[in-house]
Amino acid sequence: MLEPEKQVQERKDLAEALRGLRRASGLSGERLAVRCNMSQTKISRIETGCLLPSVIDVECILAALNVPPDAADELLKLARRANVDYTAWRTYARVGLYQKQSELRALEGTARLMRHFLPAIPTGLLHVREYAEQTLSKTVHSDPARDVQRAVQARMERQAILDDPARSFVFLLTEQAVRWRIAAPEVMAAQAKHMAHVSERPNVEIAIIPQSAQVPGIPLHVFVVYDDRLVTVELFSGEIVLRDPRDVSHHIDLFSFFLGHALTGEQATTFLDSAAVEFMQQRD
Repeated sequence: MLEPEKQVQERKDLAEALRGLRRASGLSGERLAVRCNMSQTKISRIETGCLLPSVIDVECILAALNVPPDAADELLKLARRANVDYTAWRTYARVGLYQKQSELRALEGTARLMRHFLPAIPTGLLHVREYAEQTLSKTVHSDPARDVQRAVQARMERQAILDDPARSFVFLLTEQAVRWRIAAPEVMAAQAKHMAHVSERPNVEIAIIPQSAQVPGIPLHVFVVYDDRLVTVELFSGEIVLRDPRDVSHHIDLFSFFLGHALTGEQATTFLDSAAVEFMQQRD
């Protein structure tokens, strides 16, 4: 459960600490802004608590101020705690779901290793267009309206990051996620075949937990771990972003646990190819 009052105080403490460190260094706000490649207005808003800095922002400021490692570590922990966020999907729908794809693209651009735990559905980085269209369409009446085609195009463009050999991806799916019939059999077949093809990339690992595996744990939520610094967790109503090191470590442990029960390498690729064949056989 989030504690709003504690979170407000931690964000205030962070702003005051950064302002104090900057003043102690003798730097002006303008000079610090230059060193951090930020605007002076942004620095001012961070120091007055009007703008919550990201962990990356805080890292840049601390580096520019030459803050000793121990003190920097404490402030980064505070920044991570202050940056626990929840955003409802309806919020993204109001500004356009394609904006969410842009945010994800920017986030992925800051990470070297991304671990995706996918108990319910493949991630957008693995979608074929027709499958993406179905996943982004309204499911129930209470779902907010959205520009599906624009969001789909943004998702397709986002997949270019898979071509970057400097970044590594581990996609861990359950068999249920592969087989859930969200679309027509031919679309499901194309989706499974595409994942099999992507799994052959040197910087990508796709793992599948088969239904036959005995797994003494429950896959509750979709989550993604970016390096060892933040986790996003998907809910029906929205998304939570966790930056506390303890939360990140816990999700890395969970990921490793479930990965230990999965098919990997050629076995996973063979599984996906077989699923594609089975879907094709289900056509009318």
